[in-house]
Amino acid sequence: MKQLKYRLLALDMDGTLLTDNHQISPETAKWIRKASEAGVHVCLSTGRSYDEAIDFGVELGLQTPMITVNGSEVWRNPQELYRRELLDKELVSRMYNIAREKNAWFWAHSVEDLYNEKNWDDKLLDEKEWVKFGFHTEDDQVRHEILMLLQEMGGLEITNSSPYNLEINPQGVNKATGIRIVCDLLGIRMEETIAVGDSLNDMAAIQAAGLGVAMGNAQIAVKENADYVTSSNNEDGIAEVIRKFIFDMKE
Repeated sequence: MKQLKYRLLALDMDGTLLTDNHQISPETAKWIRKASEAGVHVCLSTGRSYDEAIDFGVELGLQTPMITVNGSEVWRNPQELYRRELLDKELVSRMYNIAREKNAWFWAHSVEDLYNEKNWDDKLLDEKEWVKFGFHTEDDQVRHEILMLLQEMGGLEITNSSPYNLEINPQGVNKATGIRIVCDLLGIRMEETIAVGDSLNDMAAIQAAGLGVAMGNAQIAVKENADYVTSSNNEDGIAEVIRKFIFDMKE
């Protein structure tokens, strides 16, 4: 059996692994299993929390490391947390106040739960440990104003998972840092990795990986920074990547 050029396949979930119906297509699942059987480590690399991601890993039969909440958590395997980076509570408080001031929908991932204005209680701020904060607004001006305020605060890693939101992690924490940790755990070099995604929270990983791949449905900036643009999430773009770059198959 020939030596694999790529030994780690890091996959974003929403807009990448999952179709718009939030499912893994049978064709994509088939090729992920083929890659795993060939010795490739398939790593879910998502902005979702562990609880929102794990069922899809189980569906694919993965026992590999996972990257959740945009890199704030790295799992050695689906049962064992390896590293967690927390947001400063003072920064979370300031972001919550910005959301109220700008009348923008917000969500906040604690270690255990997901909160938004429907279930928020001010007591939560000190009671919980926080790993990610997010804003959503379809008002471009309001979103820009929030972005400016966040950049003034400092200490934050600011990305998005759609053109209408902002996702915030501790500064220096992103999917690329997560992939580097996974590589260390597995004894793999970054040049041996493929990172696939569609949004700004995938950008650092796409730039850092040996092969950075944007989905056909990706945001324009992501496509511009990718080494390759594959088909969309509804057209089995991941299966295309596996065939072309892992198995050297001609389409």
